[in-house]
Amino acid sequence: MSSDKLADEELAASIPEEKHINLINNVNARIQNPLHAIPRGRLLTQVEEFVNEKGFSDKLKLFQKGALLAQNPKTFESIPELEEEDKAAIRREITHKWAQPRDLYLTVILCSVAGMSLWDQTGSNGANLSFPIEFNINPNDPGSAGARNQWIVGVINSAPYIASALVGCWLTDPLNNLLGRRGTIFFCAIFCLLLMITLLIGSGCAQTWPQLFVCRILLGLGMGPKASTVPVFAAENTPASIRGGLVMSWQLWTAFGIFLGFCANLALYQVGPVAWRLQLGSAFLPAVPLLLGVYMCPESPRWLMKKGRYQDAYESFKRLRNTELQAARDLYYVHRQLVEELAVLRGANYFSRFLELFTIPRVRRASIASFVVMIGQQVRLLIDIAYAFYSSTVFVNAGYNTRSALLASFGFGLVNFLFAFPAVWTIDTFGRRNLLLFTFPNMAWSLLAAGLCFLIPTTNSARIPLIALFIFIFDAFYSPGEGPVPFAYSAEVFPLTHREMGMSFAVATNLFWASVLSVSFPRILSAFTAVGAFGFYAGLNIVAVILIFFLLPETKQRTLEELDYIFAVPTSRHISYQWGTFLPYWIKKWILFRRDTHLEPLYNFEEVESITVFEKGVGH
Repeated sequence: MSSDKLADEELAASIPEEKHINLINNVNARIQNPLHAIPRGRLLTQVEEFVNEKGFSDKLKLFQKGALLAQNPKTFESIPELEEEDKAAIRREITHKWAQPRDLYLTVILCSVAGMSLWDQTGSNGANLSFPIEFNINPNDPGSAGARNQWIVGVINSAPYIASALVGCWLTDPLNNLLGRRGTIFFCAIFCLLLMITLLIGSGCAQTWPQLFVCRILLGLGMGPKASTVPVFAAENTPASIRGGLVMSWQLWTAFGIFLGFCANLALYQVGPVAWRLQLGSAFLPAVPLLLGVYMCPESPRWLMKKGRYQDAYESFKRLRNTELQAARDLYYVHRQLVEELAVLRGANYFSRFLELFTIPRVRRASIASFVVMIGQQVRLLIDIAYAFYSSTVFVNAGYNTRSALLASFGFGLVNFLFAFPAVWTIDTFGRRNLLLFTFPNMAWSLLAAGLCFLIPTTNSARIPLIALFIFIFDAFYSPGEGPVPFAYSAEVFPLTHREMGMSFAVATNLFWASVLSVSFPRILSAFTAVGAFGFYAGLNIVAVILIFFLLPETKQRTLEELDYIFAVPTSRHISYQWGTFLPYWIKKWILFRRDTHLEPLYNFEEVESITVFEKGVGH
């Protein structure tokens, strides 16, 4: 045994062994690097065993440097094994966090294209002004016939969401297990493309509303697994420092797809009786580049590691990181945390993984958080989807003619897209929680103001512009907050062992309530009137603020592996901290303006205490 190794082990023996953090119930709220406090000699030995087991024997030195870097990310300058070229790459990683490989941005672009496929929402928006007339289900008919038709129109519009929430989303786990992330996206792209061509255009040929309803049900079967897989695919491939900004591209470009749908509505509304057919059929376009490009992206390395395909995972990491050292570092770091996860969180089969979403405390907390944020989006989307599907109807009710209503809806879509951009730069700095807590109260007052404007007499020329103004203000606050956050947040909070099932649950929650909205909105608008409906939804925004404040942990700038420790903190501990520590601090600082107020952190991030011969001076 070398003198350095002997001295290293003697130093390790002299330091009390760290208490292992319980990934099920982290009552001390400690966040720990999985390589925390492993003595240098032991770590290098573990790396040697790892490379021999996984077939990386020719890269022993590289993985040893990667492991030391993963263990000491903040003190990399003092790691003697790192060459100046290695240190320069790590410095650049810190100072130029957006300087990422082409393949990483290609992955994000393809994920963005997948988000654009929700163009279908706004195709329904414009079609709502004409297809009910053609099928004799006009919701504006007098008496009971009109009430019945309102429900029928709602069911037709919600059909893809019903199918996704009840069936499509729950196909995510088996499809990912069988086909991988890319394979699932490819399958969904084929499915959606064929259905949009043969069924959506076929729905344009439908002669009865039940035929149109069946076509849209089938569309939802492909939409669910895609919406569940794409954000996870992006989250698993991106570095922690910019994960939120890149993963939220799904929602950013969903907003762009909605905007394009409004453009199509404007372009097609005057073509005659076939306008609604073209408005629905145009939604197939985004599926084409998704289908052609998805296999140009690297597969998720975390999924490959879960499958034991470490060689393939390393090749993916090399394409997704700037240097081989960074690829080796991330591979070994994820490997060590995956070992920890599998020891306590292994779901044996489909049904056990589903039950463990609610029975294992760490996973249950992620389920609750994703449920709240997705419900929160629906509290907002109760009006957003209402506009995506029904804004033309709302504006017509406000006194617009068809062209003006579509132009107003176009403006709504443009605001929805443009105001999502600030979240790209703030979601990883300002944080997920803060974006939500800032924007929800502003959404509540602007939504209430829009509703109250319906009380202005119709003879007053200010009525319609004020309604549109407050709707746009409302949308401007939604777009950088509750618009992009829920999918990005839900994609990152579940452990790798339950990520597909957890995301299925989150997206099914989202789409189920979207379907509830689509079915109920025509009747709500009729029964409550616009003032009552808007006021009701404004109140739900306040409820969402309370739930987010108490139940959502922050995830910004944490690796997916570090989030295991955050979500192992008991919910009661988190609620107690928010009520007893954070809220008094916030009141003192922002209401009483006491600038000397200090906030005690909830989480204790334990810095790595690498015991190395170099750092301790032994042998010198």
